[in-house]
This record gives sequence, C-alpha cells and structure tokens, in this order.
Amino acid sequence: MISFVAKLLKALNVNTNPGEIAHGIACGFLLGLMPKSSLLWYLIFIFVLFIKINKPAYLIMIVLGSSVAVLLDPLFDSVGYAVLTVPSLYGFYARLIDIPFVYFTRFNNTVVMGSLVCGIILYVPVYVIARILVKLWRRYGVPAMRHSKIIKIVNQVPILSKIAHEVGERV
Repeated sequence: MISFVAKLLKALNVNTNPGEIAHGIACGFLLGLMPKSSLLWYLIFIFVLFIKINKPAYLIMIVLGSSVAVLLDPLFDSVGYAVLTVPSLYGFYARLIDIPFVYFTRFNNTVVMGSLVCGIILYVPVYVIARILVKLWRRYGVPAMRHSKIIKIVNQVPILSKIAHEVGERV
C-alpha cells in the first residue's frame, strides 16, 4: 500500500496528465461503492485495468470508496429498488436473467444496482473535482511542501530522503 501511495504522489508531482489521475480516482470511487461479492465488480475491475489511467489512484480510491460505501448502503438499497421496480424494464431484466452467467453479476440485487447507478451518476462530478484538485496541488501544494520544515527534516534522514527521492524530485 505504501508503494501505491508513493506512486500516486509521484504522479501528482510529475508531468502525468491530470485527466489520467482524475479518471483513476473516478473509476476507483465507482468500484469502491459497489459490493465486491458480484461478478460485475470483477468484470469492471479487470476492464478498467486495460484503460490508460493512473493505477495507484485507482486502487487507493477503491479502498477509500469502500469505506464510504458502508455508510451509503441504505441509499443504494433505495436507489436500486427504484431502478429495479420500473415496470417498463421488467421484460429487459427477465431477458438478462436468461443469459448464462449474467445472474452472477447480481444486477438484480438492490444494493448492487443502486451502487452502480450512484457510481455512474457521481463519475463526472468526482472526475471534475479530482482534476481541479490535482491542478491546485501542482500549482500551490508542491511549492509549499518544498519549503516546509518537515520536508527539510525528511531530506536530512537518509532512508526518508531516499523514499522522497523515489517519489519524485527531491522536495
């Protein structure tokens, strides 16, 4: 986990495209909201690994999103119930159940469906906020950190200096 944080910090400080970091954060947040007990989670997880995003941000946000998801399960349940009980979609859901292995995605579970819908709805706002925060960090956070006393102390301890050097340039 420490190596993922170090790689994320390195990506925040170097010329990595802010969009890649923001997409990693948004995709990770979407998956973090979903229950891990469905095939749908694993399919999306593997699919996103083939997309050009920042993988450390993706994996860290899965963990952080999972911690938020526990608190939002009642909301996901009600949203999923609302989506799954739309009468005009009953035929579509019945056809999906008849397809082999689709049942294992657990799309008919209210929490799975609700978290998927909420994650898709929140994708764009999370992406925009993450992109803005990355740009703000690069403009204001990095210069402030370079001149802080904590970083000067870190640079004096050899092992911490080596880790800081691996994260990016010497701060």
